[in-house]
Amino acid sequence: MSYQHFTPQERYVIDHLLHFGLSYREIGRRLNRHHTAISREVKRNGSAYSPYWNQASQERADVRKHQTRHPRKRSNQQLYAYVTEHIQQDWSPETIAGRLKLDYPNDPTMRISTEGIYRWIYNDATAGGSLHTHLRRHHKKRRKQRRYGAGRGLIPDRVSIDMRPAIVEERSRFGDWEGDNLEGAKGTGGLATHVERKSRYLITSKLSDKQASTMADKTIKAFKVIPRHLRKTLTVDNGKEFAEFKRIQSKTGLAVYFADPYAAWQRGTNENTNGLLRRYFPKGTDFAIITEKQIAFVAEKLNNRPRKCLVYRTPREIYLEAVNGALAT
Repeated sequence: MSYQHFTPQERYVIDHLLHFGLSYREIGRRLNRHHTAISREVKRNGSAYSPYWNQASQERADVRKHQTRHPRKRSNQQLYAYVTEHIQQDWSPETIAGRLKLDYPNDPTMRISTEGIYRWIYNDATAGGSLHTHLRRHHKKRRKQRRYGAGRGLIPDRVSIDMRPAIVEERSRFGDWEGDNLEGAKGTGGLATHVERKSRYLITSKLSDKQASTMADKTIKAFKVIPRHLRKTLTVDNGKEFAEFKRIQSKTGLAVYFADPYAAWQRGTNENTNGLLRRYFPKGTDFAIITEKQIAFVAEKLNNRPRKCLVYRTPREIYLEAVNGALAT
């Protein structure tokens, strides 16, 4: 049975039965409560002047009920330093909360909820701090999420995602990828982004334009560094930049499949990763002045960022195991 707080009526009964000299066991029997619960209540909400007075005890309980725990955790300097350090490394609050359990498995004081971290960040923003600038969308407070859709024509001879092997959906093997492009300011190019579904490992290439030939060239070059046994399928959207998908197939060995129109969730891994990239390359970025070195730095940062879906391991850790054959199938 889950715990229930004492009601004002129960505190009234405890007060009067104690004055009649009844034991904790007898009071617990009459209230259908364990005698240790009665003992804790008296010790916690009693006072030095009176063993127990129901009115004063209720007031103490009400005050305690409205005191949040995160200010007490804030006094833990080691915990606060860990959280702020990793926020400044652009880790999400959820990632930080999960990683704490791996880094401090035997230290219960090094724990905080995702919501607690967000409260620290928002309180910091209210006080004029800058921790919120390390959140993906730099919000100083919670905002409602919105979803927008867009339609594109279909590429001739495309192979639908319906024809893709069912095993890809299971994420039980390494070598199934999702691809997309991240657009910059008009006429400045963008990024080709490819993410492995099982490990969330990201490979990127700079695009000088939106031509299909450019996307094909960059994709082929990017996958040259990926071992052949780790190249099985590639799922993309219906953008015209993938019109030369047959050339990608022949040069990389990847079987290319196209998601359904208006179904971004069918490539959710890539969509989420592009959202992470937008933190560093927001909409309107002039990719003409972005260097390959800058792009590689961001990709490296994301590949070394722990993920909840990986039980707070990093994409690189999982990928390296796959390269060594631990996860290859």
